[in-house]
Amino acid sequence: MGKMGADFGRLWSASAATNIGDGVALAAGPLLMASLTGDPRLVAAAAFAQQLPWLLLSLVSGVFVDRLDRRKLIAVVNGFRALVIGGLAVAIQAEVATVWLIYLAFFLVGTAETLADNASNAMIPAVVPEPLLPKANARLIAVHMVANQFAAPPLGAALFALAAAVPFGVNAVMFVVAGLLVLGIKSGQRTGQPPEKRPIRAELAEGVRWLANHRVLRMLAVTICLMNVTLMAAFAILVLYARERLGLGEVGFGVLLTATAVGGLIGTAIAAPLQARFSNSSILRVGLTIETLTHVGLALTQTAWVAAVILVIFGVHGSLWGTIAISWRQKVVPDQLRGRVHSAYMVFSVGGAALGSLISGPIAASFGITAPFWGSAAVMAVVTAAAWRSLKLVTRARDAAPAEPAPQP
Repeated sequence: MGKMGADFGRLWSASAATNIGDGVALAAGPLLMASLTGDPRLVAAAAFAQQLPWLLLSLVSGVFVDRLDRRKLIAVVNGFRALVIGGLAVAIQAEVATVWLIYLAFFLVGTAETLADNASNAMIPAVVPEPLLPKANARLIAVHMVANQFAAPPLGAALFALAAAVPFGVNAVMFVVAGLLVLGIKSGQRTGQPPEKRPIRAELAEGVRWLANHRVLRMLAVTICLMNVTLMAAFAILVLYARERLGLGEVGFGVLLTATAVGGLIGTAIAAPLQARFSNSSILRVGLTIETLTHVGLALTQTAWVAAVILVIFGVHGSLWGTIAISWRQKVVPDQLRGRVHSAYMVFSVGGAALGSLISGPIAASFGITAPFWGSAAVMAVVTAAAWRSLKLVTRARDAAPAEPAPQP
């Protein structure tokens, strides 16, 4: 990975492995649910089951991310995820998998994600110099787009068509590979005496209070929460939308998922020149407009290629927003608080997605397959108007210091 060093290369490779596995499951999971039930409420609930732990456990997970050796924590958690998904693959092959068993597996994997994803994010500033954080995050987002949303979903759909258990077996193997790669990282290991352990409630409250007292991060957290409510309200039933509205089969659905990844790759490629020329606030404002129009376009079209183009544009916005928000957060949050503040932020981010997944199915079942898209467009129009002025607080990515003094823990 060039100037970013061998440790970042290992972290990047581990991210690639988990994203390949998750991308395979990204297509195979909805297809598995759709093979068991045509009820949009049950299909959407599978996504909610994996996101629910972020609402229930994320804040506690952040405490342990700040207490423990993050490298070892990621390795152990990846081993656990491999066991859970491997067990699901065996159940599918034995034809004993049920909707409720899938929910349980996804919930356990989501629980593990609250630890692994949080620890991985917190490790980045330990393995990459601060000036290179935007570039490092762009590369991680790029590998997420390539593996998780571009290459792996069509593969997952094809493997599912071959044998339903195979994509989940691949997912399990990738977790094992990622765990082994992370164990080779040397930077950022905890040495000496571990941090003083206080009551979990006190440590948890410290992270929440830090986020609540920081005006920029607080604004970004609320905005991403509402964005993700609307996003998952529409996208949790995307597999049914693709089949009923666009007339796509299993492989077609997998290909449709790659459209966002194509846009994401474009976004990571143009992130640096855009941030050099335009303020972050301008880029984020355009992004909110794109997100609103994405829902309108998908609600209107019945043509697969038009939907794909819309998702490409959406992907550009998504990668730019992620690069800016993540890099900003990593710069301003102290290392000893990074796990807890990130976990508090993720309660907003994934919690919003979980809520969107929960309401998606009932809306589609009651008002039709395009109703979640129309509802999301209306809500996003309000969010865009409300956040427009506040986004000026997010300065250019090249500014190393926050727009205001960081609140003391």
